[in-house]
Amino acid sequence: MAAPPGCAGKIEAMKIVLKLIVTAAAVWLATLLVPGIQLHSHSTADKITTLIVVALIFGVINAVLKPIAHAIGCLAYALTLGLISIVVNGLLFWLTSWLAGKLGVPFHITGFAPAVLGALIVGVIGWVLSLILDRRDDDNGR
Repeated sequence: MAAPPGCAGKIEAMKIVLKLIVTAAAVWLATLLVPGIQLHSHSTADKITTLIVVALIFGVINAVLKPIAHAIGCLAYALTLGLISIVVNGLLFWLTSWLAGKLGVPFHITGFAPAVLGALIVGVIGWVLSLILDRRDDDNGR
């Protein structure tokens, strides 16, 4: 059954908000698991706000730069069977940390290795949850 008219935009907006929340939760988990990823907020409200801002920055960077990296590095992706994407994701996550610092957001990644590990955590969690959510959408569509 299709969504009633006027609901399609609301559904898409909710998907974006849900993805933002999932990414924020994945970044939070990365701060707990990876020693080089630091969140310098003290109160719970400040931590949540910081995580949402970091997730937003990471989402924008991924939306803008990842397609460019894929287009420019097409041969590298082919030669490494896609493994270069781990490095690219780590660099994009590290760029997120740098940009967050420039914007005064209390989030920092201390080096390349923590950035790669953090990006892997964020990517895997996002992928698993998108599989679950997409499956739920498919079940509702039947």
